[in-house]
Amino acid sequence: MPRLFTALEIPADVADQLSMLRGGLPGARWISPEFYHVTLRFIGDVDHVVARDAAAALDEIDRFGFDLTLSGVDQFGNHKPHSIFVGVKANEALNDLQAEHERAMKRIGLPPEGRNFRPHVTLARLRDASPRQVAEYLALRGYFRSPTFEVSRFVLYSSRDSVGGGPYRVEAAYPLM
Repeated sequence: MPRLFTALEIPADVADQLSMLRGGLPGARWISPEFYHVTLRFIGDVDHVVARDAAAALDEIDRFGFDLTLSGVDQFGNHKPHSIFVGVKANEALNDLQAEHERAMKRIGLPPEGRNFRPHVTLARLRDASPRQVAEYLALRGYFRSPTFEVSRFVLYSSRDSVGGGPYRVEAAYPLM
């Protein structure tokens, strides 16, 4: 059974800049730059019939490309931080594309995504990192901002069951107009 999700890829030059944020945080398991992405819709562990239906539904999405900027380093987990991420500057075209992915997956019978969409690129997963250490890390790197880049496609990724952070494989790519 494949584990699937849709995402935007991060260009290599931006991934290189993001990789400079690695280090300096005990207990962090850093994501490899080749696996950086912005998740649009987690599909989950599905059988091959649902995987085929999801790929076909995504093929029906007609949207224009758009520009994207990554901005700000933050953490998920509040008082018990579990990951470090870079946010995405507010973008209506991105929100519209994500909403279209959500509608497409509902049309093929998948349940709605349980979490609100908060676009980001995960940099690290944390194990036993103290809130103080995370706060110090964020104080030094929190003001990151990438150059704006063009989003010209989205992809359907598969991943193997793991703790997270890859490896991911592009199963299909969908160009934007």
